[in-house]
Amino acid sequence: MSIKPLVAIVGRPNVGKSTFFNKICGKRISIVKNIAGVTRDRIYADAEWAGRDFTLIDTGGIGLGDEFGADILKQANAAIDTAGVIIFMVDGKDGITPDDYSVADKLRASKKSVILAVNKLDNFEKDLTYDFYKLGLGEPFAVSAEQSKGFGDLLDAIVSHFKPQAGEENADNKSLNIAIVGKPNVGKSSIVNKILGFERVIVSPVAGTTRDAIDTPFTLNGQNFTLVDTAGMRRKRGIEDESVERYSVLRAISAIKRADVVLVVLDASEDISDQDVRIAGLVHEDYKPSVIVMNKWDTIEKDGFTIEKYEKKLSVELAFMDYYKSIYTSATTGQRVEKILQIALESYANTSRRITTGTLNDIIADALSMNEPPTKNGRRLKIYYATQAKTNPPKFVIFVNDESLVHFSYKRYLENCLRRAADFSGTPIQIAFVNKTQE
Repeated sequence: MSIKPLVAIVGRPNVGKSTFFNKICGKRISIVKNIAGVTRDRIYADAEWAGRDFTLIDTGGIGLGDEFGADILKQANAAIDTAGVIIFMVDGKDGITPDDYSVADKLRASKKSVILAVNKLDNFEKDLTYDFYKLGLGEPFAVSAEQSKGFGDLLDAIVSHFKPQAGEENADNKSLNIAIVGKPNVGKSSIVNKILGFERVIVSPVAGTTRDAIDTPFTLNGQNFTLVDTAGMRRKRGIEDESVERYSVLRAISAIKRADVVLVVLDASEDISDQDVRIAGLVHEDYKPSVIVMNKWDTIEKDGFTIEKYEKKLSVELAFMDYYKSIYTSATTGQRVEKILQIALESYANTSRRITTGTLNDIIADALSMNEPPTKNGRRLKIYYATQAKTNPPKFVIFVNDESLVHFSYKRYLENCLRRAADFSGTPIQIAFVNKTQE
């Protein structure tokens, strides 16, 4: 699975970071609007340039106070920790400020790839960029985010720093990246420690101990894994604007994006909360294979129907991602913890599953015979054939006479048929309908 490079935009307030971000990514942001309560801050989005996909992070959404200096350095630190390439944006009209020098010093010391963008040059006054060589970050790129000028050269410079794509790497050496996310104090670090068999991450009953996304590589039965333990994600209104925790949430979101499989940890001793649903929604929006880990199972009074009752609750609250796998564990006693990695491997195998074109079209033909396509305004949807375009997650393209005739319920029906015919448990799948005349 190809992990998209992370590109962060840093700089003082009001230099145009968010304007640049929106121009590059605004039309590519995907938010699932029909899921009540599932939203996310627009601080990152996927983008593409010259055939290379990447994720752009806008740090402009991080609240800053009146005293900019220390907070700007926090912002730069978050970007340095998270991203592989950093866009340092400055204001071409204001010139260099003391804060710009402070951030430049930090970025040079990081040894990361840094691109210097001089914004607000609406008339492309390249002569105004010369003074910015003093920052010691190489060639300044003149841009106007407002007028979308100078983007081509800047984006060329960005993608030139990306590593070779995943297809060029040795798949035999792949490590399965498993991100562990959830609210504070649900037992994420305890699960990591139990899996690893030693105290790799600090465990504390005080919510919010883990501040960074902590990567722990290890090998089990010949399979390489990397567990990524993340900070607990609280609701935005519960986080102070200038706290370290706001940056921790950014790192947790980034961990989801680079994960192969995500474990969403819930506390079985509590009701499923709106925040649990929001966190699961983040995973769903990124089309990540997911395992719901219901932790603290040892604290629950049980009878022969307890798991069935919890499964019904999950199916209602997480109806938008009903493909998830679930497991009921106790990090304290170790109950079923050893099975978590196996379920994660199964989910990854399913998201990597490819169906041959012949088999796929047999599945579609059977679906059509059982339930013919709907009509709209006297016209009936015709399905000609289908093909699988990609894996991770599986994406199927179905060629039809008129894609506007596809009703959501029939799309859902076809998805269910695919899931019954092949094991796609634990992974989302995508289905796109394309007019045959558009081939």
